[in-house]
Amino acid sequence: MENGRLMARVGRPGWGQARWRAGAPLSLTSQMQAEGTGQTVGGGPGTWTCPQASPPTLPEEEHGERLVELHASFRELVTFFCTNSTIHGTIRLVCSSQNRLKTASWGLLLAGALGVLYWQFALLFEQYWRYPVIMTVSVHSERKLFPSVTLCDMNPHRPHLARHHLRVLDDFARENIYSLYRFNFSDSRDALGAEVPGPEPAFQLDRRIHLQRLRPLDGQNRVGFKLCNSTGGDCVQRAYSSGVVAAREWYHFHYINILALLPAAHEDSHGSHFVFSCRYDDQDCHARHFQTSHHPTYGSCYTFNGVWAAQRPGVTHRISLVLKAEQQDHLPLLSTKAGIKVMIHPQDHTPFLEHQGFSIRPGTETTIDIREDEVHRLGSPYGQCMDSTGSMDVQLLYNTSYTRQACLASCFQHLMVETCSCGYFFYPLPAGAEYCSYMRHPAWGHCFHRLYQKLKTHQLPCTTRCPRPCRESSYKLSAGTSRWPSSTSADWVLAVLGESGAQPLSPVPCSRISLAKVNIFYQELNYRTVDETPVYSVPQLLSAMGSLWSLWFGSSVLSVVEVLELLLDAMALALLLCCRWLRGSRGQPRAATRVPPPSQRPASGPVAVGTTSNAPGPGCLHLPRCCRTSAGVSAEFSQAWAPQTPDT
Repeated sequence: MENGRLMARVGRPGWGQARWRAGAPLSLTSQMQAEGTGQTVGGGPGTWTCPQASPPTLPEEEHGERLVELHASFRELVTFFCTNSTIHGTIRLVCSSQNRLKTASWGLLLAGALGVLYWQFALLFEQYWRYPVIMTVSVHSERKLFPSVTLCDMNPHRPHLARHHLRVLDDFARENIYSLYRFNFSDSRDALGAEVPGPEPAFQLDRRIHLQRLRPLDGQNRVGFKLCNSTGGDCVQRAYSSGVVAAREWYHFHYINILALLPAAHEDSHGSHFVFSCRYDDQDCHARHFQTSHHPTYGSCYTFNGVWAAQRPGVTHRISLVLKAEQQDHLPLLSTKAGIKVMIHPQDHTPFLEHQGFSIRPGTETTIDIREDEVHRLGSPYGQCMDSTGSMDVQLLYNTSYTRQACLASCFQHLMVETCSCGYFFYPLPAGAEYCSYMRHPAWGHCFHRLYQKLKTHQLPCTTRCPRPCRESSYKLSAGTSRWPSSTSADWVLAVLGESGAQPLSPVPCSRISLAKVNIFYQELNYRTVDETPVYSVPQLLSAMGSLWSLWFGSSVLSVVEVLELLLDAMALALLLCCRWLRGSRGQPRAATRVPPPSQRPASGPVAVGTTSNAPGPGCLHLPRCCRTSAGVSAEFSQAWAPQTPDT
């Protein structure tokens, strides 16, 4: 018989299996004799023995590894991983294979460590996906822009075009107060001034809205008024425990109904008599450095332009003003306080005097210290804020920078126009809308208070549509007051003020109770920034994960790559085994009998003739085994390598 060629790769000792492929030459008789005792295949002539020890020597060209090689079984794959992995504890599964107790113990320890590791991973990711932040405070010493200062005289006056209607309202208010408290207050005709001839808007006072005693659900007697819908079936009670507050709110409601009918350019101002003198960093400031406006409740307002102040030399940033606090009772039921309303706010921000600011008492000198804080907020996903480049869900009605208060007012005004068909007088109007007045919209008061109540209880979408700005400046104020001028120096101070060479912004005040002095300056030449910082950024998250992985397994990132390699090899092996099983289950015909060439046949000894090849089709894993029993070679091996009778 011609010599055959046979190549075998024997597995690890004790596994009892080998992988075979055609390759190196092997003389079956001489090789088996050299190996010693073997296992006899068959019997009689033509028998040969399968070696159990070391594999046959392969030629140099057949000894290298293939481009992709897989293990023969999952057990061999796991054994290779545990033996060569850098993860602590896996080697003990192989070293302790002869001791089942140790193997089981180390297996439980590894499984428990893996479970605790991923439990802590879950807690870590749960906290990370909450996107928590911490506040970091830092101090900076850069020069800051002096803020804007808005001052109002708290003296609402009567528009010339509405003097007659306001006089009718005063008479109606006198009737209501007398009917409730039997008090008849005087009508300050001298404060009304001469009426200016000209057309007045048509207005009819709604006498159904009057002051009365109400009994709300709590059963207490209160004073207020009712606002009903168009049918009168649903009414809102505006009840107050204080009769002064009730009278002022009732008068205020009728007052804005009158102002809503006036043209947009009707506003009169008190002129420049409010600011008597002004100095900023030892430089005179004049009327052109102020922006004037009118507030329906707080009267004439003046905003000091800090942009001009920033161009002046000096580092103290101190402004000193002498103001004239008039106490003329132009509208005594609307304004019950005497003094000056002051609000300090950033540049290009709308002052909302109804929600912020403080009052200064006449006849005093008030010193206000400013400390500025900057807040830097993180955007999505750590929170919701509006940056300068972001798109807004609400169209701002104010021609200023974005603030949350301006956004809320704009959002409410848009909803007011959509729901009540008119706009609230204290907020700017959208294009094409008109202000509310019960002359044109009889039930707007009921609609407004229902809508405003929803806004206060966060039932409107304005709260979510108006986030806080991502960068916001706030001012912490501390104030101190003293009597100014004192009783002993009032005469000469007033005289010197009147005779001073400086050009005042207004005539000389007549008495001390009409004066107020305000000093505003920075408390410190530095400012604080409050920055939102994520608790877990991506590098911090990876660092925390690495710490946990090292704690439980003492390994690194490359160990994770080893685990991924194990998973990929297991998937590939499972795919090949599944492919082999599918091809076998479909009952495909076996491949033709493979006849080795003469050079690969065994050197001596006859082999059973007539056997067929059991090799699978292309693409499937073929794992023949050798030396499984002491009785002989497996049938699969004998079938795969049975020599064939040459054709004659």
